[in-house]
Amino acid sequence: MTNEQPKNPLHGITLETVVTRLQERYGWEELAQRVNINCFKSDPSIKSSLKFLRKTQWARDKVEALYVSTFSKNDPWEKSR
Repeated sequence: MTNEQPKNPLHGITLETVVTRLQERYGWEELAQRVNINCFKSDPSIKSSLKFLRKTQWARDKVEALYVSTFSKNDPWEKSR
């Protein structure tokens, strides 16, 4: 079995990159409106969001889906750090 995932738009993109780019694009307030989770509403930070999303698969799925729909038309490596 190979580790390549050519059809996975998130392949090679870390969760930290996902959250950071969404926060840069939308800001915490709009991000909380788009994905209704407390880590985006109550004293949000990248660190607290990552901690929550790593433990909570349904929330991570929503955040990753938002990332894909937001950046799917762009090169996924654009602005990556």
